[in-house]
Amino acid sequence: MLALSAAAASAATILVYGDSLSSGYGLPQDEGWASLLARRLRAERFDYKVANASISGETTLGGVNRIAAALKAHRPAIVILALGANDGLRGQPIEAIRSNLEAIIAACRRAKARVLLVGMRIPPNYGAPYAERFRRTFGDVAASRKLPLVPFLLEGFAEKREYFQADGVHPNAAAQPTMLDTVWIGLRPLLKKP
Repeated sequence: MLALSAAAASAATILVYGDSLSSGYGLPQDEGWASLLARRLRAERFDYKVANASISGETTLGGVNRIAAALKAHRPAIVILALGANDGLRGQPIEAIRSNLEAIIAACRRAKARVLLVGMRIPPNYGAPYAERFRRTFGDVAASRKLPLVPFLLEGFAEKREYFQADGVHPNAAAQPTMLDTVWIGLRPLLKKP
């Protein structure tokens, strides 16, 4: 009985590892999609807790630099990797973005965590060739590393101004349930019922 209680108390961790789009920038703490994910997991009786290690302004290089500490601190079963948007907005080389994503994935796998990769897109004003290569990078990494992929975190509302805060960049509270639904499609097959 004691072992059963200990198991119940030690829910597996899902680590959300992203940037401001996942940290809930500009929103009350409990309104971001990662907070909504924790509530959905409880409602659907999945024995997981959510740790959100997303940081506003984070890049894939920053993600590489702190992944070891995040994995050690949270010991996740699943990592939702949602980095790259800031790299794209800064015009970082596609090869560097890919290399950084692959380094994060490799660290997660060494820690025995499964990875769900979340893709991003950038506006075409960065040049259509770069924007297209950026978009394709996530699918290419997912395919080469045999990972599940959510193609685009802002799927379904990226061009709808009413779903963004005044800065026009960060999704508002109304967009968060849609973001959760988008991530859930990729995450649900990775979840195990107790």
